[in-house]
Amino acid sequence: MNEIKCPHCKTVFQIDEQSYNSIAKQVRDEEFRKDLQEREKQFNSEKDTALEIQEANLERKHEKENQNLKDEYIKKLNDQQAKINELTSKLENINNDHANAIKLQETKYQLELQEEKSKNIQELEKVTTKLETSKSEYLIKETSLKATYEEKLKAKDEQIAYYKDFKARQSTKMVGESLEVHCNTEFNKLRPLFKNAYFEKDNDAKTGSKGDFIFKDYDDEGTEITSIMFEMKNEADMTASKHKNEDFFKELDKDRHEKNCEYAVLVSLLEIDNDYYNTGIVDVSYRYPKMYVIRPQFFIPLITLIRSMGLNTLDYKKELEIVQNQNIDISNFEDSLNKFKNDFGRNYALASKKFTTAIEEIDKTIDHLQKTKEALLSSDKNLRIANDKIDNITIKKLTNNSKSIRDMFTKLKEEKVISKKGDSAKEETDDNKLLSEDLND
Repeated sequence: MNEIKCPHCKTVFQIDEQSYNSIAKQVRDEEFRKDLQEREKQFNSEKDTALEIQEANLERKHEKENQNLKDEYIKKLNDQQAKINELTSKLENINNDHANAIKLQETKYQLELQEEKSKNIQELEKVTTKLETSKSEYLIKETSLKATYEEKLKAKDEQIAYYKDFKARQSTKMVGESLEVHCNTEFNKLRPLFKNAYFEKDNDAKTGSKGDFIFKDYDDEGTEITSIMFEMKNEADMTASKHKNEDFFKELDKDRHEKNCEYAVLVSLLEIDNDYYNTGIVDVSYRYPKMYVIRPQFFIPLITLIRSMGLNTLDYKKELEIVQNQNIDISNFEDSLNKFKNDFGRNYALASKKFTTAIEEIDKTIDHLQKTKEALLSSDKNLRIANDKIDNITIKKLTNNSKSIRDMFTKLKEEKVISKKGDSAKEETDDNKLLSEDLND
């Protein structure tokens, strides 16, 4: 056990070894801490002193270095200033030379500019003179063209007035025929371009109706390129009841099919104020296939367009025609085969009927022969029976009903009995038996 005294109350305590060591350690640590703090304070003080000394030395050194640098800088600055002065002097000399050169260049440029300006003024005067001349010529041409167009416009107005008066005086039939004449004339102007084309009026009214014109074009081999059924419709301005283009669609489509045409075209002056029909070529295939409505001015362009489409599809048409011809050949073969089958079947039926008749006749003959055979067999049977009967016929049977003959046989039997005693009774029995059988027969 160890004793320890409290430094404050002076009381002595007894503690074990472990507690003593712990307290001693605490005391030692406390002393070490205090010592460490004192040393730290001393170190800090020495450090501050050393830093102050160092700073003073550095400050002195810096002041000295700064002074040296300042002196050196001043020296360099003086040298640079001298160089700057020298360069400034040289620059001033150069600037003076440059200014003189610029003045010379400016003087030269002013002279060249003045010359160019003079040339441009001269060119401008020439262009102005030419422009004035052109303007005068243009005014003259404009006046001339204006006068020409006014004359043409006046002529057109006169022509329009003439046609209006002409249409007012025409009947409905004449109005329509005038449009037909117009289209026919327009086509005839370009007919040399359609060397293989057919363009004539439709005069075939066998089906009850007809169109106005039929156009068909062919290639050099005679293959049809395209075909068009045309219907021309016009009416006078003063007509009370105005027709519509769609009123003629159904009849035109009917004529197209009856005349085997690919396209149907209505050349119309009806509904003259309708913008829908005034825009150009109007496709009405939504109502009837391959049908168009045009104004007369599009008559030739539409023919050219449809012909071009036909030429583009001509090769396909030729291939289709070849295929159709092949199909026709196959159909003809099938028809010939069916005809042969029908003829063969008819001949077979006739032969079969005759063969059946012959078989029936043979069967009848066989039946007849069979009956004849049966009759012959029956005759043979009867003959055989007759023969058997003949074989069974004896003199005794024949004389059985004759008393004298029977007595004679009796006498003969008696004589045999005498000669053959043992056999007499037997023979008599046999004779009686035979006699009984004959009688029964």
